[in-house]
Order: sequence, then structure tokens, then C-alpha cells
Amino acid sequence: MGTQTTVVILAAGKGTRMKSTRPKVLSPLCGKSLLGWVLGQAESLDPDRIVLVIGHGGETVEAEARALLPDRDLRFVVQEPQLGTGHAVQMAAGELEGSERVVVLYGDMALLRPESLEGLVAEQTRAGAGSIAMMTACSPDPMGYGRVLRGAEGEFSAIVEELDCTDEQRLVDEVNTGVYCFDGEALRADLPRLSSENAQSEYYITDLPGMAVEAGRSVVTVDLELEEALGVNTLSQLAEVRWAMQMRILEEHMDAGVVIEDPASTYIDAGVSIGAGTHILPCTVIRSGVVIGTDCEVGPFSHLRVGTRLAPGAEVGNFTECKNASLGPGTKAKHLSYLGDAEVGAGTNIGAGTIFANYDGQTKHVTRVGDGAFVGSGTTIVAPNEVPDGSTTGAGAVLTRESGMGPGEVWVGVPARKMRPNDGTGTN
Repeated sequence: MGTQTTVVILAAGKGTRMKSTRPKVLSPLCGKSLLGWVLGQAESLDPDRIVLVIGHGGETVEAEARALLPDRDLRFVVQEPQLGTGHAVQMAAGELEGSERVVVLYGDMALLRPESLEGLVAEQTRAGAGSIAMMTACSPDPMGYGRVLRGAEGEFSAIVEELDCTDEQRLVDEVNTGVYCFDGEALRADLPRLSSENAQSEYYITDLPGMAVEAGRSVVTVDLELEEALGVNTLSQLAEVRWAMQMRILEEHMDAGVVIEDPASTYIDAGVSIGAGTHILPCTVIRSGVVIGTDCEVGPFSHLRVGTRLAPGAEVGNFTECKNASLGPGTKAKHLSYLGDAEVGAGTNIGAGTIFANYDGQTKHVTRVGDGAFVGSGTTIVAPNEVPDGSTTGAGAVLTRESGMGPGEVWVGVPARKMRPNDGTGTN
């Protein structure tokens, strides 16, 4: 951005009501943490620096942020004790020097869209020097939110936190979402003037717009869909946000030509690539880091984990789990199978009940299956191993590490052995 911009993310909350030892902002949500989604919002503004205000579990929060944005100028300040949102921004004041614009985000507001943030910044720019732009939303149940008060001409007047509201003010349905864009110089001047003389004895960031109005500076509001303003303080709220985020992800895939038969029972993380023409059947779980080509079929009741790659036309079916497995074009694993650390070629059939036994108790090992192979139902392949091109295993075969199959061979039994040519019963 041309204007020197700092994004401040308030991420010090303990999440007490979630009853977890993990910092609230590290709660998982569709393949990322809450913080991961918010860092993405910050990134969309291309800021000069990002300042995270941390508290409970601060070391793990810092580690997560640095891992996600290793090339960004990240700063961390500790808020201890935690005396309100205004106090949190006060703790970050030392990192705001030279910033012409300061955007404040919350570490648990994962649903805020980057385009909404861009609109907020544009409004603050239009409002001019010393101004504040803030996001508001209308809620049919505003309980817990600060109310936005307006003057006779509809102009912004103040924000009143719920505990400080009069009975009449509690009837107001326009609420403060907590997302702001400040003029940097004015913010630095106003922060020391915040007071804790209120019902909670805390320093409110919500007092800053009122101070701007008193000083004759412009405060503009930007309408936000209530869904984007949802924060997370309980596990039920996390579930609500997860559902909204999941529907966004599914809609993006459907808009790209992916057929999702039953969105209500389909779970797809962020960071999944799916080609057009692929069908996703009900009760399917696809985790982040999966790549699916065009015209594939997945499900029902399939679980694709990180590292799984399906080439065009591959099919994974009922109760089949894949982890770090690649399936070639036209390959099928349709029933009751586990494919872990597997490389499977083109046009191969993986029979029902096949297990790729990839873990020996200490290390994961790879199994390679060639093109045009036929793995019979109930086969167990103990890795590391190889099933070469055109080879076949009989039903229930157990291929040990010492098997040593050759191309085009047929192996049967426990442990599996090569069948003699033209002999349906004997083995070597």
C-alpha cells in the first residue's frame, strides 16, 4: 500500500468459555487456525508491518504466526494484565511510530472478507486526515455488542458498550463489530487519553470514535454483513463460524465446476484443489493439502488426508481413506481400503478391503503400485513394497517386504507367493 500501514491484531484472549488450554486464536477452522484466517485478512492489505497483541499462550501464538508469514515484518507485544481492547492497542503504541494508517482486527473474526477490509480502508482514505472508519452491522439480537448511536441527521455520535447502555440504548440494533481503520497520527495522540471510568473499569477502544467526534474529526461507518462480524468465544460459536466458512469453501468449488451432491454432509478444508467435472458424494471429508484432478469421483464416506493426489478420472469410494497417496489416471479404490504413503499408477484397481500397511511402529514407508495392476480384495501390502506393472494379487494375499514381485506376476496366499505359470493351484 502507498500509505504507511500497520495492522494490529488483538489476539490475547484466553477463551475461558471454550474450556481449552489452547489459545483461543489457535482453534482449528476448516484447515487453518482462527489466527491463520485473520492473518490472511491482514495480508490482503499488504501492510508494512503486522503487530499481534498476545497474552495467554503467547509463545505458541507467536510461533504459529511466524510459521504462517515467515517473510512478513511481524511484531509482538504482550498485554498483561488484560484491561480491555483500548488497553490492548495502547500496548501496541510503541510499534505504531511512523504509521500513517492503523487497521485493528480481532484474532477470532475469521469470516471477515478481504474485500470488506479494502472497502473500510477506502472509506477512511476518503474521509481524510484525522478520520476513523469503522465497521457496523445490524443484528436482530444485539446482546453483548456495543451499540452505535447516531445524531438527528444520522451522523455517527458514539459507541456505548452494553453494560453502560441505558434501557433505551439497548433497543438499538446497529452494533459495533470492532474493526477500525485509524489515521495513525490521531490514534497515537488519542490512546493516552483513554479512561477506565466505566462499568467494567476497562479501557475501551470504542471510546476513540467518540473522542474524534468531540474533536470535530470525521468518523465514517461501513456496513458489514452480520455473518462477517461473528467472533468466537464458545465452542458453539466456533461451530457456527465453521459452518459459515465451510459453505463459502463449498460454494467456491461448485462455482468452479465441482459437483457436490450434498453440501450439508461434505467437509472440505481450505487449501484443497479440485478439478472441474469431479463429483464429490455425500459424507466425504477432504483435508487441506489434497489435490484432485478433473472428472474424478470421491465418496461416499471417503476421507482424503494431506498429501493425497488424484489424477484425472481417478475414483475413491466407500469407506476408503487416503493419506499421502497418489492415484494415477483412471485408477480406482472403491471400497473399504486404507492407502497410506502410496504411489499408484494409471488404470489400476485396488480391491475392497485392501490395506497399505505403511507404519512399522517407528517409520512410515512407501508402497509403489504400477500401471494396470490388479490388487485383489482383502490384500495387505507391508511397506516398503512394490506391485509392478500388470501384476495381480489374489484375494486375502499378504505381501511381505521380502515378496519381490515381478511385472505381470500373480501372487496369492499368506504370506503371498508367486503362482506357477498356467497352474491355478500350485505355488513356488
